[in-house]
Amino acid sequence: MTGLVDPSLRAAELLANHRDSIDRLDAILVYTLGERFKHTQAVGRLKAEHQLPPSDPAREERQIERLEWLAKEADLDPEFAKKFLNFIISEVIRHHENLQR
Repeated sequence: MTGLVDPSLRAAELLANHRDSIDRLDAILVYTLGERFKHTQAVGRLKAEHQLPPSDPAREERQIERLEWLAKEADLDPEFAKKFLNFIISEVIRHHENLQR
């Protein structure tokens, strides 16, 4: 019976591989969000310097529609993607409002 792998060992190996992938993807998400917020902070400074409003509802709506489309393409729940983007947008607006004070 040599060469046979205990199914519980194989499952543990698969679980570890999935978790490694999840950990890498989490890091990518965090660094990507960090990069995104660097740009939104720059936008916020520009808006503050030029007395522009901290939010742009028309752009936000376009971004939400775009993200819903991308979510569908990525086989991700569009409602989850919309909630996620709405959270990010609210944080960006909060930062922009703070910059204008």
